[in-house]
Amino acid sequence: MSEETTTPPRPLAPAAERALAEAADRRAEIDRKAAEGKAEKGGRGGLDPARYGDWEIKGLTADF
Repeated sequence: MSEETTTPPRPLAPAAERALAEAADRRAEIDRKAAEGKAEKGGRGGLDPARYGDWEIKGLTADF
């Protein structure tokens, strides 16, 4: 039986950590604004398919 040696993941660079934090803040702001909006009457239900600037149906997205 062989022993597996795993190396710990490398720490992220400060710029990468800032970028991830900024992206999370932007997503939270988009989701907050979407939750505040009025519900669509007769819509398809679920989350707004264009909430991130893309159209999404059945897991497929397309920029427009």
